[in-house]
Amino acid sequence: MRPHEKLDVWRKAIDFVLEVYKTTESFPKEEKFGLTSQIRRAAVSVPANLAEGAARTSVKEFAHFISNAQGSASEVETELLIAHRLGYLQQAKYYSLREAHDDLGKMLNGLSRHIKQRIN
Repeated sequence: MRPHEKLDVWRKAIDFVLEVYKTTESFPKEEKFGLTSQIRRAAVSVPANLAEGAARTSVKEFAHFISNAQGSASEVETELLIAHRLGYLQQAKYYSLREAHDDLGKMLNGLSRHIKQRIN
C-alpha cells in the first residue's frame, strides 16, 4: 500500500472529488470550461497534494503539501458558493457538499496539526 492510501483524509478527499464530479455534471454546458472545470481541478488537487506530500521524504515537505491541499479545499468552498448563488446548485445539495467539505477540512486541519508537532 502506498503511503497516502493509509490516510483517512485522503480517502475522504477522493469521495469528495467523486461527489463534486457527479454534482457538476448538471451544470450548464457553457460552464464546461469555466466554473465546472475550475471546481473539479481544485477538488482533485486536494487528494493529489496529499498523495504527493505523503511520498516526500521529509515531514516538512509533507506539511507544505498538506497546506496546499487546505488551500485547494478553500478554493472549492468558494467556487461551490458561487455555483449556488448562480443557481447551479440547489440549496440541499449545496449544504450537503458544504457539510462534506467541512468534515474534510477538519480532517486536513487535524493532520496539519499532527504533522507540525512532528516538525517542532
